Amino acid sequence: MSQADSNARSRILGRIRSALGAASGDGERRQAVDSRIARHPASLVPERARKQGNALGELFVEKLRGQKATVERVANAGDIPETVARYLRDANLPARIRMGSDELLAVAPWEKTPALERQSGPANGDDLVSVSRAQTGAAETGTLFLTSGPENPTTLNFLPDTHIAVIRADDLVGSYEDAWNRLRAKYGEGELPRTVNLISGPSRTADIEQTMVMGAHGPRRLHVIIVG
Repeated sequence: MSQADSNARSRILGRIRSALGAASGDGERRQAVDSRIARHPASLVPERARKQGNALGELFVEKLRGQKATVERVANAGDIPETVARYLRDANLPARIRMGSDELLAVAPWEKTPALERQSGPANGDDLVSVSRAQTGAAETGTLFLTSGPENPTTLNFLPDTHIAVIRADDLVGSYEDAWNRLRAKYGEGELPRTVNLISGPSRTADIEQTMVMGAHGPRRLHVIIVG
């Protein structure tokens, strides 16, 4: 942040404090804020987010499909390569994917699909299909939580026309609060990756004349593979 930006931020926050009648050195208010951040209090959690077991997975699938994503379930990581290859064939897409170095994807037996070309690293404008892993998913809205890093570069989520997201069934939770708690447990308190993308379906917009357009600012297709 530049000095000018820092000064502007301080002025804006100062006006807010003044409007609230709060002093910048108010230790009691600061303590209240610090306590709330440390406790991570949950907001109201809808009843549907309290489902367990198979019902939780069914809700996750229902919500994804309701947002124009396609979903497939497989038994284990060994099924991922053939599932990806078959999806590409059925969709008449090229047998070429881009993915990162995620451990779940790395252990999959890609050698069983020799016709499928794999490229590693961040996506570029030439990639048509990407495969990445979601660290967790919130069933209440069918939302994937994808974290940035060399294992799953953020560009994989947005640049290719088709995005294939893989998630373990054990990583599904009911609510957003549960999902954030999962990420905190994985990465550590205050140590989240630089970017966490929340994705619930293919990119779309109806801003122009209320006409739905797919792929407006991201992939036109989202295919989710649930493992386990």
